[in-house]
Amino acid sequence: MNKGLKLHLSNLLEDTIINVSSIGGGDISRAYKADTSNCAYFLKMNSVSALNIFKTEAYGLDLIAKTNTIKTPNIIAFGKFENASFLLMDFIESKRASAEDYEILGEQLAALHKCTSENFGLDKDNYIGSLPQSNTTHNTWVEFYTYERLLPQLEIAKQIGLLSGSESPPEQRIIGQLESLFNGIKPSLLHGDLWSGNYLISKVGEPYLIDPAVYYGHNEVDIAMTKLFGGFGNTFYESYHSHFPSYSNTSARIEIYQLYYLLVHLNLFGSSYYGSVVTILNKYF
Repeated sequence: MNKGLKLHLSNLLEDTIINVSSIGGGDISRAYKADTSNCAYFLKMNSVSALNIFKTEAYGLDLIAKTNTIKTPNIIAFGKFENASFLLMDFIESKRASAEDYEILGEQLAALHKCTSENFGLDKDNYIGSLPQSNTTHNTWVEFYTYERLLPQLEIAKQIGLLSGSESPPEQRIIGQLESLFNGIKPSLLHGDLWSGNYLISKVGEPYLIDPAVYYGHNEVDIAMTKLFGGFGNTFYESYHSHFPSYSNTSARIEIYQLYYLLVHLNLFGSSYYGSVVTILNKYF
């Protein structure tokens, strides 16, 4: 980190940063731990063009925090400095999750999902990874999931040559297939990208959510993502499903919701996700 940025952040904190260390694991942005004599902070950095990603991330964390259901790191600041954008927040010292921690995480996620809205979507668009995610509101979940989730990602995949036109189902076929599966669904406030890297368990056993892609949608979307790449314990699901039980169509919906995330990964990371995408498309559409 250059001295100018270090001084700029120190001024924002009204405390001198004495050490900055790189943290691995970020696919989109560079991540650092910034220490002062009093506190530790988490710093994300990217190009200037990524400022809006950080802005919507801060908005999502704040929206979750305001529900008083599950914790998020406190946002200190976001902005631009010279040729970079940054997001600064509290650093959460974390530990490996125990069975009890997973139980609490499931309980608190269920509480978040009980926060509802009149429509599906959100008053702000945001991002899924580095890809734009439209949250234009709809009255029905079928319309929202078709027009704001599946169709945009299918179009990107076709444009960059990762899916052919014949492999991408037409809009009316998608709607026709989803109508029978998406009955009686009410909006829930979602994290939106809930894989195992997007929660933390603090040293004192408090769950935190990070890196959200929030909107109001079907609660099973978050559950679908938890099951896509693993990393959640059995007590998490037992605790969660005591509030939101599974139904006869849940397993099919889980796969269809995973399709969105697999399309995102296809479009971001390439053809290694092609087989999984086509398998679900052929099964349901």
